[in-house]
Amino acid sequence: MLEALNSTAAFYARSQSQMVGLRADAERAQSQIASGERLQRGSDDPIASSRLRALERADRLADVDASNTIRAREELRGSDTRLDDITNALLRARELTIQASNGATSETGREAIANEIASLRDTIFASANATSLTGRALFGGEAEAPAYTQDGAGNVTYVGGTGSGSLEIGQGVSVERGVNGPQVLNFAHEGAATDAFAFLAQLEADLRPGGAADPAQSARDALAGFDEAVDTVTRSQTVIGVRLAWIDTVEQAEITRNEERSIEGGAIGGVDIAEAITQMQQVLTVLEASQASFTRLSTLSLFDQI
Repeated sequence: MLEALNSTAAFYARSQSQMVGLRADAERAQSQIASGERLQRGSDDPIASSRLRALERADRLADVDASNTIRAREELRGSDTRLDDITNALLRARELTIQASNGATSETGREAIANEIASLRDTIFASANATSLTGRALFGGEAEAPAYTQDGAGNVTYVGGTGSGSLEIGQGVSVERGVNGPQVLNFAHEGAATDAFAFLAQLEADLRPGGAADPAQSARDALAGFDEAVDTVTRSQTVIGVRLAWIDTVEQAEITRNEERSIEGGAIGGVDIAEAITQMQQVLTVLEASQASFTRLSTLSLFDQI
């Protein structure tokens, strides 16, 4: 009698264990179908789970790099636009200087030219102090805005940093985020160091009544300085253009790496939906058959007698 009871208990235990296992398999398959992921816990496949975590960390770092890429591109493009403004202002001032160099230009005409050159100088000052969308001085290097200050006498001084700062945009790849003011506006004229502000201020003073003894000659002497100033700005634009092209190259490489990580992650932790559905249906069929068998066996006379 005791042996029969033990056999009955073992039968129920085996049946329960089998059905619990089948239910767990069905639930796991259902979870895989819903999430699209094969691994639900790290214990499912420790090695694969470790690799997936490494891929996830790489993705998070890539997100930071992508954000930096957007920021660097925005700042470089902003700088390029302002450099266009500075170049246009210098070219306009050069046109005016050509007019002033004509001996037939009247004193009143040269004074009007001096007034417009002063206005163009203010335009360059505003462009040199331009900021990014985040408020960073585009030409202030690593220092806080503004890049330039102006005193009561109209003297302009650079107060920015010596560098330009950099941002990491890829795996160990950084790009300088701009150029600083002196790199754009400082140049040599007639063997002496100067900048666009001092150069234009001197020209303006020479063209005003009571300025230079021969304002027309002063204007002619200044023309070479404009060429030097524009060349300096153009070199800065070339540098920025190269950096923008480099950003595009690095970004494309990062996109490729992201795709490779996605493919690898899918291969490691992804699930074949069609296969998972088939497996779940098989498990449910076996579970249903097991339940039916258990019901029939548990009602046999042997169990009734025991």
